Amino acid sequence: ALACISFGSLAAPPFGGVLYEFAGKRVPFLVLACVCLLDGLLLLVLAPPGGTGARANMPVGTPIHRLMIDPYIAVVAGALATCNIPLAFLEPTIANWMKDSMGASEWEVGLTWLPAFFPHVLGVYVTVQLAAAYPHLQWFYGALGMAIIGASSCLVPACRNFGQVIIPLCGICFGIALVDTALLPTLAFLVDVRHVSVYGSVYAIADISYCVAYALGPIVAGQIVHTMGFAQLNLGMGLANVLYAPVLLFLKNVCQMKPSHSERNILLEEGPKGLYDTIKMEECKG
Repeated sequence: ALACISFGSLAAPPFGGVLYEFAGKRVPFLVLACVCLLDGLLLLVLAPPGGTGARANMPVGTPIHRLMIDPYIAVVAGALATCNIPLAFLEPTIANWMKDSMGASEWEVGLTWLPAFFPHVLGVYVTVQLAAAYPHLQWFYGALGMAIIGASSCLVPACRNFGQVIIPLCGICFGIALVDTALLPTLAFLVDVRHVSVYGSVYAIADISYCVAYALGPIVAGQIVHTMGFAQLNLGMGLANVLYAPVLLFLKNVCQMKPSHSERNILLEEGPKGLYDTIKMEECKG
């Protein structure tokens, strides 16, 4: 899922840049409209509305406002927002900087982002393998990813040509892969041990974290570039990631947490009240 999300984000600039350069401004939007229409029709065919009603028996999850004030979840959400700031802030600003500093064309600006997809997928794979071998170091993988993002962000203004820019962008996307792949499962684990094991709300918080970064990008980044300069923007983003990395030490002992008493009451002592509880009861008996 992370690889597909990243492919959409990183393939969009070359897709838009090439079509804008050679086919005109309207074509990218018309192509996307056709793709969205096709996807909507396929969803109606393969996953029609309605269903068997099994969801009615599922337990009620912890309210999202209670999850937001959980300090562990707040730390993860802050890391997800901070690590995505460089990508969100560079996408609306790097094009003008490349045109002014190195005379890049539209398709070159777009193509700069495409190679970054491959280190991102590599980062996802590496983190999955490391997490399987050393699951107690999830916080460290996230902190390492933020350090890589910070260093890569600081290198962007030093680039002088199209090829050089690709290298720090690959570093940023590799670091984001480490942070996302390590911390998103941590959110699920925190819900398991500290709340009710229903994941919709906690992953909504993760989406909110991404959205905060991408919503601020065009507004804040443009203003910073206008008043302070592109180099200062990158140094600030790099510093923010490096400074936030030690905060993930707060998650160091998360893997040692045990389910709360209220969670055990729901799953073991009260007896099954719905489909979810029945399944968990059978698992526990097994």
